[in-house]
Amino acid sequence: MRVTLSAAVTADGYMDDDSPRRLIISTPGDWEAVYHLRAAHDAILVGAETLRRDDPSLLLRDKAVRMRRAREGRRPDIAKVTLTRSGRLSPQLRFFTAGDADRYVFSQRNLPEIQNLANVIYSEAPINAKHIVTELEKRGVEHLMVEGGAKILRMFLDEGMADTLRLAVNPNLRPGTRGGARFEPGLPDSIPHTREIVDGMEVTIWTLHPDTTARDLGFLQKAIDEGRKCTPGPTSYSVGAVVVTADGRIFAGYTHETSPTHHAEQEAIAKALAAGAALRGAAMYSSMEPCSQRASEPESCTQLIIRHGFARVVFALYEPDCFVCCRGALTLREAGIDVRVYPSLAAGVWEANAHLKR
Repeated sequence: MRVTLSAAVTADGYMDDDSPRRLIISTPGDWEAVYHLRAAHDAILVGAETLRRDDPSLLLRDKAVRMRRAREGRRPDIAKVTLTRSGRLSPQLRFFTAGDADRYVFSQRNLPEIQNLANVIYSEAPINAKHIVTELEKRGVEHLMVEGGAKILRMFLDEGMADTLRLAVNPNLRPGTRGGARFEPGLPDSIPHTREIVDGMEVTIWTLHPDTTARDLGFLQKAIDEGRKCTPGPTSYSVGAVVVTADGRIFAGYTHETSPTHHAEQEAIAKALAAGAALRGAAMYSSMEPCSQRASEPESCTQLIIRHGFARVVFALYEPDCFVCCRGALTLREAGIDVRVYPSLAAGVWEANAHLKR
């Protein structure tokens, strides 16, 4: 998933003030730019406090964009996402009543009053950005736009789960002691960024993680092709894997290539180690999400990847719940590894595993 953070602040860094009415920070031209940015995403996320305070509809307003989405067989609006710790969400909020979109609510409480209005993703554990991204990916979201509030934006930044940050500053607004929530990214100048003026707003766009889509798709396709070499079995997936080391060496493997208990990631790692390759900082491309628990081996592929110091993991298909409930992607993210998922290539993985869909 690619995650974009977007925020507008006053000259002294506030996202709102202490008045009961919403503080309008962006100029009309900046709003227009933000609406177009929304249209390039699959989903938009705001916190429950923002919903209660501002009651935004979070709709796409460009008629041409809405018509194009309808022609493509998609809903006119992108999916809406929020998270709540208190569970205080009124069913009358425009988040639930406006537009035609999928709605997701991450909650630490059961919310029976909105079960028919949204997909409630319940967790007793504290909600974090890594969990949100993983769960939305499983539901087909590839591009997420996060618009706040300040705590939500900071959570994504602090967890390293943002790829782009767009910050628009209104130099003519300065609430001072009447200011509410502040948002200051605190990013060093060494991070690549651009600056421009948009209808009087000072807009800075930081690239926190470069877009590696083209490179990822190439190696991931190679991993999927490796998976086609597997002999199908009733109790295992046919998976292919490719290891690309930090210095550019490439090693490929597939499930049960040399051992009836080896997964594809094990096979590729074993070849790299036999060749004396250094794996710290390497990238693992696997056709399917690396396993998080094993019965036939003492160590899961997820644990193996973490132990060897991989920096990135890329796959096409989240592991289906055929045998176990896998949490490989989330565990890898919790270990600080950059995880990227490309469901556009998932069909090729299913072709190699057609025997499990009979």
